[in-house]
Amino acid sequence: MTDRIEAAAAELRPLLQEFILWAPEHAPDSDPDMVGPAVLWHRLAASPHIGRWRRTDLRTVLLDRMPQVIEDPQEAAEGMIPAVRAYLTFLSETGKLADGSDKLDALLDELDDLEDDFLEAMDDVDYDGDDDDEAESLGDFEPFADVIGALPTIRLRPDVELAAAARQVPLLTTTRDLAIWVGPSRKIGDENLLDDAEIHEALQAVGLPEPPPATDGDISLAQRVPALWNIWNLAVDLEFLLPQGDDTVGVDDDTAAWPFDDDEDVLDVWLLGLQSVDYGDPELDDEELTLTLSGLTRAALVRLLAAQGSRDLGELRTELEEAVADLDDLGADAWSAATEQYGDPLASVVDWLRGYGMITVEGDEIRLTPLGFEGVIHLVDDADIEVDARPSIDAMTALDLLSFSAELPEEEADAEFAAWMALREPGQAARELLRAAAEDDADALVRVQAASMVGSLGDEAVTAWQEALKISSLRPYAATHLTQLGVDGAPEPTQADTHWLILDMWTISAGLGRQEFVSSLHDIGPAADLSNLLDVIWKVRHPHLEELLEAIGQAHPDRQVGKAAKRALFKARSSAN
Repeated sequence: MTDRIEAAAAELRPLLQEFILWAPEHAPDSDPDMVGPAVLWHRLAASPHIGRWRRTDLRTVLLDRMPQVIEDPQEAAEGMIPAVRAYLTFLSETGKLADGSDKLDALLDELDDLEDDFLEAMDDVDYDGDDDDEAESLGDFEPFADVIGALPTIRLRPDVELAAAARQVPLLTTTRDLAIWVGPSRKIGDENLLDDAEIHEALQAVGLPEPPPATDGDISLAQRVPALWNIWNLAVDLEFLLPQGDDTVGVDDDTAAWPFDDDEDVLDVWLLGLQSVDYGDPELDDEELTLTLSGLTRAALVRLLAAQGSRDLGELRTELEEAVADLDDLGADAWSAATEQYGDPLASVVDWLRGYGMITVEGDEIRLTPLGFEGVIHLVDDADIEVDARPSIDAMTALDLLSFSAELPEEEADAEFAAWMALREPGQAARELLRAAAEDDADALVRVQAASMVGSLGDEAVTAWQEALKISSLRPYAATHLTQLGVDGAPEPTQADTHWLILDMWTISAGLGRQEFVSSLHDIGPAADLSNLLDVIWKVRHPHLEELLEAIGQAHPDRQVGKAAKRALFKARSSAN
């Protein structure tokens, strides 16, 4: 969604909410939710004022735009005309049909005249209900999924470094200054958020230059300061500005404290504004050409990631120009218009991404910063594309290591462990691993992974194992390893310790699937041995005990084992109660 679409949607939201409340009583046969796309595209393609409607606008929106953007033509054919009719009536009856609009009767007559054409247009839309067949757009990440998935491991910097970088992001400071200028409560206008005098004040408050004089007398000051509205929209995204009512906004109480002291709070704010990358897309005088270039900033980011973070700017520019031309018949015209307006079609892209701390440009090279990598990985994850991204070894916590290693092939996990260990003294590493394993009693996989890693450290881990004897979830592992190491005074593993280890094993195998789970049950021995074990293992206070007993009753092929599992489950629940 481009910045213009987001701004228009935000402008329309209060009016649409009011319409939704109005419709049940005054237009019960209409579906108020259906009107949203038509109203949005009216604002984007037909009118600079949300309340000004003309007969020609209806044809532009319903016959030209809706066939291109509607998601469900059958639903639109059934409900959109009645919804638009109800919406126009609502505008008229509530005094929101702006000066310059055609009369309501004329608008409704035009709707009647074009209804058959609209239904025919909806019939002509090729629709099979499958979103996978949607046309590719410029900012889509999906075409790069295979390339991204095949990239070498991407190492992300620690939060403390990322937060320090986020505190220096120029756009966040500028956005804070705008929000503070807005103040605790400021009325916003009907046609423009701010009047001309306020616009001049706001430009000065955030350090933006005054726009050049208009060459066309019809172009308002508000239309000549798109950079100001991008910052305004970012302030809303960041929650630096909050709605105080239908026509009032105000600064959030905490905004003046930016940059915050807490690293997590800083990164939360930065991530809130991550979708603002779309504000880097060029904004041209022609609305249709602007829409043609929507997604350009994301298109640049995904190509930077695919190139492992660095590209020649000229090569990237050429590649994007070709992509724009391939995707849209207006692509070449849009690129030429952006060249004429900005000098470089990527100028706004580069300016915004640099301002948000995501790239640097040195000479002809454009490069992702650590914040840039972090941001693109979040965007890739939002697009449900898998990428191998992990913390840098020097920033990897013990829990990070355990969590990632559990999902890696053995050789790769060993290499991660070796690299992590190279930065630590063995005894300290053992303590870090066991403390991480103790954070969540329910995570058997992390616990087993930690025990295996610490076990490989031999005598160096004795002190850490001794400390772990005091932790109930780790005691079985500590007692077992200390005994194996022949440590004087080491406690012998008890039956309860052994049962805990078995329950951990079952928990892990259950997560691998039914076949693996049943196989782990057979490892205990004949059905009689398993039944005998179930008669006593229910006493262990393991976090997964009840669900494991229930799973055994359902999965084991021997009926006697199933009965023993149900008896054990009943005893476990009764004991817990």
